[in-house]
Amino acid sequence: MIRKFFPLDKNYLLEEAQMQSRQHLLVQLVDTVKSHYLHKHNPLGLDDDFTLLIKSFHLKNLKPLESFYQNLAAVYRYKHGETQLEFVWDGREHLEKYKSEWVAAFNEWTTRFCTHELFLQAVLDLTVFLPENRHAVLAENKMNHFILHHFDMRLHKSKGLVAMKVA
Repeated sequence: MIRKFFPLDKNYLLEEAQMQSRQHLLVQLVDTVKSHYLHKHNPLGLDDDFTLLIKSFHLKNLKPLESFYQNLAAVYRYKHGETQLEFVWDGREHLEKYKSEWVAAFNEWTTRFCTHELFLQAVLDLTVFLPENRHAVLAENKMNHFILHHFDMRLHKSKGLVAMKVA
């Protein structure tokens, strides 16, 4: 990737930290969704074919969740991305600090998202039930709409992320 401006711009470092964390966080997202879904819909822990399918699923293909991750990362950079690096007094590198802050925010947001049934269903449709689900694109759109609505943001093709103006 070609960097046009300053290589130590905070947004570039933050984006790099987000890309390094992508695989781990998406696997964690699916595990969190599975856990919330099973806790909510199978509180007794009874095993049937449906719950065994969900329990035994392990994420191998990250592609269906890429758009969601990219949009959530962009929202985070929009809300937390200044261009000025700050002093890190605890001896860590900037990249390490931004990575830990991003992981904490991602975990908090996804835990909050998991309280919504539509989000749980959309993630399961994109992961566990993807081979059987012909409408996976709809689930992906639901997830992206969910993020943008949750953060009161709009995604414009020419302007990128823009905060919604409330009257």
